[in-house]
Amino acid sequence: MIGLYREGDSLLHRLPAGIKLAGLLLTGLASPFVRSPLVTATALAVVLAGYALARMPLRVLLQMMRPLLFVMVPLALFQTVVAGWQRAVVIVGVLVALVLLANLVTLTTRTSDLIDVVVRVCGPLRRVGVSPERVGLMLQLAIRAVPLVVDLGQRVREAQHARGLAASPRAFAVPLIVGALRRADAMGDALAARGLDD
Repeated sequence: MIGLYREGDSLLHRLPAGIKLAGLLLTGLASPFVRSPLVTATALAVVLAGYALARMPLRVLLQMMRPLLFVMVPLALFQTVVAGWQRAVVIVGVLVALVLLANLVTLTTRTSDLIDVVVRVCGPLRRVGVSPERVGLMLQLAIRAVPLVVDLGQRVREAQHARGLAASPRAFAVPLIVGALRRADAMGDALAARGLDD
């Protein structure tokens, strides 16, 4: 879901990264105050209109939605039982809208542009000893780590199926954690070799 930039010349593609990040931040800050299913549906409609405005294929939206189902369906059922269907619609709808909006930002904005904005925003922190460039590097490494861990998870899952251990959580979790730690060590060694370990 991170670093999914797709080339395009739509209005959203041309919009500065800072404006898109500010909009995402303000939307996230406003989300706890949503109480109405109608407002939630309107927010979802606006986000979906953003995908249309960015000329994103329907399959891209469906790819974004598929992983959400594993979390949102149980959450919706739980909230319906505990707090009623209206509250369930609001909670699940707001979460889906925020995730889709965040994805829309990454789909229409280069990762380097997003990081540049974060580095500029962190500029004043230099006065208290924080290096904005290191914050940007840390963010870049975090973004890069996501597809690496996903790839590692897929490899572990394939090896698990080959050994007939498809139902064993331990057979999946242990190699995944060990592999992730090894990659983290290798990345740390590479940074240390470039003088970035202090």
